[in-house]
Amino acid sequence: MNEIIFVIEEDIDGGYTAKALNYGIFTEGDTFQELKANINDAVRCYFDESDLPKIVRMHYVRDEVFALT
Repeated sequence: MNEIIFVIEEDIDGGYTAKALNYGIFTEGDTFQELKANINDAVRCYFDESDLPKIVRMHYVRDEVFALT
């Protein structure tokens, strides 16, 4: 495997959440740097060393809502 993709969203209570596509990996962090570190730890716990992906892609999703004037 070369790549694993995470969908990153802002949590309504603050911080960020990350969910891997096609894998049962979910983690969160208060800051973006903490989230990256937690993703790294979660991926290393999920996969055997020989099966680790080479790249982690973080797809950041942000919803923005505004009222029409």
